[in-house]
Amino acid sequence: MTPSLDIIIVNWNSGKLLRDCLQSINNSADNDSFTLNRIVVMDNASCDGSAEELDDISLPLTIIRNAENRGFAAACNQGAKDSKSDYLLFLNPDTRLFEDSLIKPLVFMEQPENHKIGIVGIQLIDETGRVARTCARFPTPAMFFSKMFGLDRLSPQYFPSHFMNEWDHGETREVDQVMGAFFMIRRQLFETLSGFDERFFVYFEEVDFSYRANNAGWKDVYLADARAYHKGCGTSEQVKATRRFYSLRSRILYGYKHFNWWSATALMLGTLILEPFARLAFAAFNKSFPQVEDTLRGYAMLWRAMPRLLLFTMSSNRQ
Repeated sequence: MTPSLDIIIVNWNSGKLLRDCLQSINNSADNDSFTLNRIVVMDNASCDGSAEELDDISLPLTIIRNAENRGFAAACNQGAKDSKSDYLLFLNPDTRLFEDSLIKPLVFMEQPENHKIGIVGIQLIDETGRVARTCARFPTPAMFFSKMFGLDRLSPQYFPSHFMNEWDHGETREVDQVMGAFFMIRRQLFETLSGFDERFFVYFEEVDFSYRANNAGWKDVYLADARAYHKGCGTSEQVKATRRFYSLRSRILYGYKHFNWWSATALMLGTLILEPFARLAFAAFNKSFPQVEDTLRGYAMLWRAMPRLLLFTMSSNRQ
């Protein structure tokens, strides 16, 4: 019996990228070794028409339009609801698949010896063909603090970063976390863990999911012999200050969910008080006035959001 797959794509003002992504799936899905049951495009209140006029694409396509931007985690859960497929692939709209991008990870997951591998990612390349360093370690308080002050870049041998930048991503191996741009999960695992934690509007939702899966005895594997193109920052590049706000917000949420109270609170205070000055000093040194503006705007948004964010951290800290 061939494995079955659902693909969920969360779209927000991705322009032509979404159409390119969908068209690339046609080539990758033309294979008798698996069944592509459906592709669900979750449109989070786009205003650029990117989710319109896609009827000419010959795929089992369903488009669900949200009246407001519900965030990435919530839209992923919404798109995966009622799935009957063996596997779920959460795919960014700024990706393009190649001929073997789907079949190779599915064949890998179907091998009996891989029955405890719950999540698989593949090699992601940019427009120059360079392999992106996408796999990551589970973050620790020390990693977050070293990132705040740029220590992970100044002395990576003493301050390892969240991302595994020291590894060339040239071979298949087990990792803590693969990147959410191409995130293939066994549906059984997704349902067991009740999907993504929707408190993470965007960023860290896949880190949190992988951490919970690991605690439940499942593994993440990075598969180096399958590839896809990934543009990176395909839609969030439009809103850099907002992107920074959500990244910092999710960091604080992750800390309170997975670290002890003292470490999480130190992380929150460092994020709110110390890190802005480090970022502003770096931007000023580089005479990057747009970066100064984006930094000020991003942290202003975070400060305004803190009362609600603290309520989030106090309510159901474990999912």
